[in-house]
Amino acid sequence: MKHPPATELLASVARFLREELLPALSGARAFNLRVSINAIELVRREIEQQGAAEQREHRRLAALLNSNADLETMRQELCEKIARGEATLDAAALREHLRATAIDRLAIDQPTYSAYLAAIAKSGDAAASNNKKSEE
Repeated sequence: MKHPPATELLASVARFLREELLPALSGARAFNLRVSINAIELVRREIEQQGAAEQREHRRLAALLNSNADLETMRQELCEKIARGEATLDAAALREHLRATAIDRLAIDQPTYSAYLAAIAKSGDAAASNNKKSEE
């Protein structure tokens, strides 16, 4: 018998903690349980979304840097170019890369953050909209 995917297990645990245990607690214990629920939900979102977000970032960086190195190497290269002043916000491609990377990270870290929600509403970002749907 195959067990449910890790993301479904994490969602079930978070739901149980939020709906069954949290209402019975108050004070520091309720606060610590909320922190724990948030951590479980963050891990679930990372499992669900991190791979696709990194693939999109890799494609953008490959085009931006004219490279096909691994993601970490290209991130480091971009940081070095920015530090040397060789890559600036005057370049639309850099601005778009930074914006898209921030949106993907917010979808994982803070999907209910008002600035993130405003950004995806404004852009109609399909990936971000899918991330938002997975929160419901």
